[in-house]
Amino acid sequence: MRDNVRAFVELAAEALALRGPIYEFGSYLVEGQEELANLRPLFPGQQYIGCDLRPGPGVNRVEDLATLSLADDSAQTIVCVETLEHVFEARRAMEEMVRVLAPGGVMLIAAPLDFQIHDHPSDYWRLTPSCLTRLLAPLDAALVGWQGSARFPHTVFGVAVKRPVPAQVVRGAGQFVQRMQQWAAAAARNEAWQRRLKRWAASWFINRSEHVRRRDYFQIEFVLDLPKGYDWRHELLEMAHADEHSGSRIDLS
Repeated sequence: MRDNVRAFVELAAEALALRGPIYEFGSYLVEGQEELANLRPLFPGQQYIGCDLRPGPGVNRVEDLATLSLADDSAQTIVCVETLEHVFEARRAMEEMVRVLAPGGVMLIAAPLDFQIHDHPSDYWRLTPSCLTRLLAPLDAALVGWQGSARFPHTVFGVAVKRPVPAQVVRGAGQFVQRMQQWAAAAARNEAWQRRLKRWAASWFINRSEHVRRRDYFQIEFVLDLPKGYDWRHELLEMAHADEHSGSRIDLS
Protein backbone atom coordinates (compact mmCIF):
# COMPACT_ATOMS: atom_id res chain seq x y z
CA MET A 1 0.00 0.00 0.00
CA ARG A 2 1.17 3.49 -0.83
CA ASP A 3 1.15 6.47 1.53
CA ASN A 4 -1.43 8.37 -0.51
CA VAL A 5 -3.89 5.48 -0.37
CA ARG A 6 -3.59 5.17 3.39
CA ALA A 7 -4.11 8.94 3.68
CA PHE A 8 -7.21 8.63 1.47
CA VAL A 9 -8.78 6.09 3.84
CA GLU A 10 -7.74 7.96 6.98
CA LEU A 11 -9.07 11.33 5.82
CA ALA A 12 -12.33 9.83 4.54
CA ALA A 13 -12.87 8.02 7.84
CA GLU A 14 -12.44 11.29 9.74
CA ALA A 15 -14.27 13.74 7.49
CA LEU A 16 -17.21 11.48 6.61
CA ALA A 17 -17.62 9.94 10.10
CA LEU A 18 -17.64 6.41 8.67
CA ARG A 19 -19.34 3.77 10.81
CA GLY A 20 -19.32 0.02 11.23
CA PRO A 21 -19.70 -2.70 10.45
CA ILE A 22 -16.73 -1.99 8.19
CA TYR A 23 -15.68 -4.60 5.65
CA GLU A 24 -12.26 -4.33 4.08
CA PHE A 25 -11.83 -6.41 0.94
CA GLY A 26 -8.20 -7.16 0.23
CA SER A 27 -7.08 -6.99 3.86
CA TYR A 28 -4.20 -9.49 3.71
CA LEU A 29 -1.10 -7.78 5.13
CA VAL A 30 1.73 -8.67 2.78
CA GLU A 31 5.23 -9.00 4.21
CA GLY A 32 6.88 -5.64 4.75
CA GLN A 33 3.57 -3.73 4.81
CA GLU A 34 2.19 -4.96 8.12
CA GLU A 35 2.05 -1.43 9.55
CA LEU A 36 1.35 0.76 6.51
CA ALA A 37 -1.43 -1.46 5.14
CA ASN A 38 -3.12 -2.07 8.49
CA LEU A 39 -6.20 0.16 8.27
CA ARG A 40 -7.98 -1.07 11.41
CA PRO A 41 -6.52 1.61 13.71
CA LEU A 42 -8.14 4.26 11.48
CA PHE A 43 -11.59 3.12 12.68
CA PRO A 44 -11.32 2.99 16.50
CA GLY A 45 -14.30 1.51 18.30
CA GLN A 46 -15.93 0.25 15.10
CA GLN A 47 -16.62 -3.35 14.12
CA TYR A 48 -13.99 -4.13 11.47
CA ILE A 49 -13.92 -7.29 9.37
CA GLY A 50 -10.95 -7.93 7.11
CA CYS A 51 -11.69 -10.15 4.10
CA ASP A 52 -9.35 -11.68 1.56
CA LEU A 53 -9.16 -14.59 -0.86
CA ARG A 54 -6.57 -16.29 1.33
CA PRO A 55 -6.18 -16.63 5.10
CA GLY A 56 -3.37 -14.84 6.88
CA PRO A 57 -2.46 -11.70 8.80
CA GLY A 58 -5.22 -9.09 8.76
CA VAL A 59 -7.87 -11.54 7.52
CA ASN A 60 -10.99 -12.35 9.56
CA ARG A 61 -13.00 -13.93 6.75
CA VAL A 62 -11.93 -15.73 3.59
CA GLU A 63 -14.09 -14.34 0.79
CA ASP A 64 -14.05 -14.33 -3.00
CA LEU A 65 -14.90 -10.75 -3.91
CA ALA A 66 -16.77 -11.90 -7.03
CA THR A 67 -19.02 -14.27 -5.03
CA LEU A 68 -19.40 -12.85 -1.53
CA SER A 69 -21.17 -14.98 1.08
CA LEU A 70 -22.38 -11.86 2.93
CA ALA A 71 -26.05 -10.93 3.18
CA ASP A 72 -27.56 -8.02 1.28
CA ASP A 73 -27.20 -4.60 2.97
CA SER A 74 -24.84 -5.98 5.65
CA ALA A 75 -21.92 -3.50 5.39
CA GLN A 76 -22.19 0.08 6.56
CA THR A 77 -18.74 0.92 5.17
CA ILE A 78 -16.74 -0.91 2.50
CA VAL A 79 -13.02 -0.34 2.03
CA CYS A 80 -11.48 -1.80 -1.12
CA VAL A 81 -8.12 -0.22 -1.86
CA GLU A 82 -5.28 -1.48 -4.06
CA THR A 83 -7.38 -4.60 -4.66
CA LEU A 84 -9.63 -4.42 -7.74
CA GLU A 85 -6.64 -4.64 -10.07
CA HIS A 86 -6.04 -8.13 -8.64
CA VAL A 87 -9.62 -9.36 -9.23
CA PHE A 88 -10.15 -10.85 -12.68
CA GLU A 89 -13.94 -10.43 -12.47
CA ALA A 90 -13.71 -6.81 -11.41
CA ARG A 91 -17.18 -5.81 -12.62
CA ARG A 92 -18.77 -8.71 -10.81
CA ALA A 93 -16.80 -7.80 -7.68
CA MET A 94 -18.18 -4.26 -7.81
CA GLU A 95 -21.73 -5.59 -8.23
CA GLU A 96 -21.23 -7.75 -5.15
CA MET A 97 -19.96 -4.84 -3.07
CA VAL A 98 -22.94 -2.72 -4.14
CA ARG A 99 -25.24 -5.58 -3.11
CA VAL A 100 -23.84 -5.92 0.41
CA LEU A 101 -23.55 -2.16 1.05
CA ALA A 102 -26.34 -1.03 3.38
CA PRO A 103 -28.63 1.93 2.61
CA GLY A 104 -26.77 5.06 3.67
CA GLY A 105 -23.50 3.14 3.45
CA VAL A 106 -20.24 4.45 2.03
CA MET A 107 -17.77 2.66 -0.25
CA LEU A 108 -14.09 3.65 -0.55
CA ILE A 109 -12.18 2.52 -3.64
CA ALA A 110 -8.58 3.21 -4.64
CA ALA A 111 -6.63 1.65 -7.49
CA PRO A 112 -3.37 2.30 -9.33
CA LEU A 113 -3.24 3.45 -12.95
CA ASP A 114 0.30 4.55 -13.89
CA PHE A 115 1.98 1.86 -11.80
CA GLN A 116 4.16 -1.20 -12.26
CA ILE A 117 2.74 -4.72 -12.49
CA HIS A 118 2.61 -6.22 -9.00
CA ASP A 119 1.43 -9.77 -8.35
CA HIS A 120 -0.55 -10.40 -5.15
CA PRO A 121 -1.05 -13.07 -6.43
CA SER A 122 -1.92 -11.74 -9.94
CA ASP A 123 -2.34 -8.27 -11.47
CA TYR A 124 -4.98 -7.88 -14.20
CA TRP A 125 -6.35 -4.36 -14.60
CA ARG A 126 -5.80 -0.61 -14.48
CA LEU A 127 -8.82 1.63 -13.81
CA THR A 128 -9.17 5.09 -15.34
CA PRO A 129 -11.32 7.73 -13.60
CA SER A 130 -14.02 7.18 -16.26
CA CYS A 131 -13.95 3.43 -15.64
CA LEU A 132 -14.35 3.90 -11.89
CA THR A 133 -17.20 6.36 -12.46
CA ARG A 134 -19.02 3.73 -14.54
CA LEU A 135 -18.39 1.01 -11.96
CA LEU A 136 -19.82 3.23 -9.21
CA ALA A 137 -22.84 4.30 -11.28
CA PRO A 138 -25.28 1.88 -9.53
CA LEU A 139 -24.75 3.87 -6.32
CA ASP A 140 -26.50 7.17 -5.70
CA ALA A 141 -23.63 9.66 -5.48
CA ALA A 142 -19.96 9.28 -6.30
CA LEU A 143 -16.88 11.40 -5.69
CA VAL A 144 -14.18 10.23 -8.12
CA GLY A 145 -10.67 11.62 -7.98
CA TRP A 146 -7.17 11.08 -9.23
CA GLN A 147 -3.64 11.97 -8.24
CA GLY A 148 -0.99 12.88 -10.77
CA SER A 149 -1.22 14.16 -14.32
CA ALA A 150 -4.83 14.41 -15.49
CA ARG A 151 -3.83 12.63 -18.72
CA PHE A 152 -2.21 9.71 -16.91
CA PRO A 153 -2.70 9.75 -13.12
CA HIS A 154 -0.90 7.24 -10.96
CA THR A 155 -3.82 6.70 -8.56
CA VAL A 156 -7.61 6.76 -8.90
CA PHE A 157 -9.93 7.26 -5.90
CA GLY A 158 -13.66 6.78 -5.41
CA VAL A 159 -16.08 7.57 -2.58
CA ALA A 160 -19.63 6.39 -3.29
CA VAL A 161 -22.83 6.39 -1.25
CA LYS A 162 -26.00 4.31 -1.38
CA ARG A 163 -29.26 6.23 -0.90
CA PRO A 164 -30.27 7.78 1.44
CA VAL A 165 -27.11 9.89 1.55
CA PRO A 166 -26.27 10.54 5.24
CA ALA A 167 -26.11 14.15 6.40
CA GLN A 168 -22.58 13.71 7.78
CA VAL A 169 -21.36 12.60 4.35
CA VAL A 170 -22.86 15.68 2.71
CA ARG A 171 -21.32 17.93 5.37
CA GLY A 172 -17.94 16.23 5.24
CA ALA A 173 -17.47 15.89 1.47
CA GLY A 174 -15.94 19.31 0.93
CA GLN A 175 -13.78 18.95 4.04
CA PHE A 176 -12.52 15.59 2.79
CA VAL A 177 -11.48 17.04 -0.58
CA GLN A 178 -9.71 19.95 1.11
CA ARG A 179 -7.84 17.63 3.46
CA MET A 180 -6.74 15.38 0.61
CA GLN A 181 -5.37 18.34 -1.30
CA GLN A 182 -3.68 19.68 1.84
CA TRP A 183 -2.12 16.26 2.44
CA ALA A 184 -0.77 16.20 -1.13
CA ALA A 185 0.66 19.71 -0.81
CA ALA A 186 2.39 18.75 2.44
CA ALA A 187 3.73 15.54 0.88
CA ALA A 188 5.20 17.56 -1.98
CA ARG A 189 6.89 19.96 0.45
CA ASN A 190 8.22 17.14 2.59
CA GLU A 191 9.59 15.05 -0.25
CA ALA A 192 13.16 14.09 0.56
CA TRP A 193 15.70 16.43 -1.02
CA GLN A 194 17.50 13.47 -2.57
CA ARG A 195 14.37 12.52 -4.50
CA ARG A 196 13.79 16.14 -5.55
CA LEU A 197 17.35 16.34 -6.83
CA LYS A 198 16.89 13.08 -8.73
CA ARG A 199 13.68 14.40 -10.32
CA TRP A 200 15.40 17.66 -11.28
CA ALA A 201 18.39 15.89 -12.83
CA ALA A 202 16.15 13.49 -14.74
CA SER A 203 14.07 16.38 -16.10
CA TRP A 204 16.93 17.29 -18.44
CA PHE A 205 16.63 13.97 -20.27
CA ILE A 206 12.88 13.33 -20.52
CA ASN A 207 10.21 14.34 -23.02
CA ARG A 208 7.45 16.86 -22.35
CA SER A 209 4.77 14.34 -21.38
CA GLU A 210 7.09 12.71 -18.86
CA HIS A 211 7.98 16.15 -17.49
CA VAL A 212 4.27 16.90 -16.96
CA ARG A 213 3.77 13.53 -15.28
CA ARG A 214 6.56 14.22 -12.80
CA ARG A 215 5.55 17.85 -12.27
CA ASP A 216 1.96 16.90 -11.41
CA TYR A 217 2.80 13.87 -9.28
CA PHE A 218 1.21 15.35 -6.12
CA GLN A 219 -1.73 17.09 -7.80
CA ILE A 220 -5.17 15.82 -6.71
CA GLU A 221 -8.52 16.53 -8.36
CA PHE A 222 -12.05 15.27 -7.69
CA VAL A 223 -15.30 15.20 -9.65
CA LEU A 224 -18.66 14.80 -7.90
CA ASP A 225 -21.40 12.97 -9.80
CA LEU A 226 -24.83 13.63 -8.34
CA PRO A 227 -28.10 11.74 -8.78
CA LYS A 228 -31.14 13.59 -10.02
CA GLY A 229 -32.91 15.36 -7.20
CA TYR A 230 -29.79 15.73 -5.04
CA ASP A 231 -28.03 19.05 -4.61
CA TRP A 232 -24.75 19.23 -2.70
CA ARG A 233 -23.71 22.48 -4.34
CA HIS A 234 -24.33 24.59 -1.26
CA GLU A 235 -21.84 22.39 0.64
CA LEU A 236 -19.16 22.51 -2.07
CA LEU A 237 -19.67 25.78 -3.94
CA GLU A 238 -16.67 27.54 -2.43
CA MET A 239 -14.29 25.01 -3.97
CA ALA A 240 -16.22 23.95 -7.05
CA HIS A 241 -17.01 25.07 -10.55
CA ALA A 242 -19.91 23.44 -12.39
CA ASP A 243 -19.26 21.38 -15.50
CA GLU A 244 -21.02 23.18 -18.34
CA HIS A 245 -21.93 19.90 -20.02
CA SER A 246 -23.80 18.33 -17.13
CA GLY A 247 -26.08 19.72 -14.49
CA SER A 248 -25.24 16.78 -12.24
CA ARG A 249 -21.46 16.98 -12.29
CA ILE A 250 -19.14 19.24 -10.31
CA ASP A 251 -15.39 19.44 -10.81
CA LEU A 252 -13.56 20.14 -7.55
CA SER A 253 -10.19 21.86 -7.62
